[in-house]
Amino acid sequence: MKYVNPKNFPLIMALLLFLVSPLSSSAESEKKKSEVNQDSEIIINADTLEIDDQKQIVIFTGNVDAREKDFIINCEKMVVYYKNNSDQPVSESGQVNIDQIIATGEVIITRPNGGLATAEKAHYYMKDEKVVLTGEPKVKQGDDFVQGSKITLFLRENRSVVEGSKKDKVRAVYSPRKKKEDSVDR
Repeated sequence: MKYVNPKNFPLIMALLLFLVSPLSSSAESEKKKSEVNQDSEIIINADTLEIDDQKQIVIFTGNVDAREKDFIINCEKMVVYYKNNSDQPVSESGQVNIDQIIATGEVIITRPNGGLATAEKAHYYMKDEKVVLTGEPKVKQGDDFVQGSKITLFLRENRSVVEGSKKDKVRAVYSPRKKKEDSVDR
């Protein structure tokens, strides 16, 4: 493995563009610690960044904080698996396709619309636009939440599947909303 040098920065940005489209929402972004512009700039902070062109992976380790205008991902480790579209090393060609991303260690995905997902592991499959959460996964929106042993989010289809296990059943909590009363005088 080698530590990143300045010529690899375009590669890193290309690798992380996957974050823009599959998880984007139309809600306005909340104010973030790091500034993020409207062009969907991605800012990733971590204690360590390693690139292995031979294995075609990029590894962010320690206090990983990935921010885009529509979401924030915090975890202890993020591994990006990519495929090279050229005979040249990725660090020279910059041409890559993201295959999958695995975030591990106290994964927290926050959306500006109030959505929050937590798990010990989040596995994102780029081709299928699918995220699989395991390790006590929980997805929360306001006071409502769902949890199980495995939660699969099908981003393209806007649907999810929550699975239980022999030990733990699926749990869903829904808090009814009060309807706004008509203010029309009769």
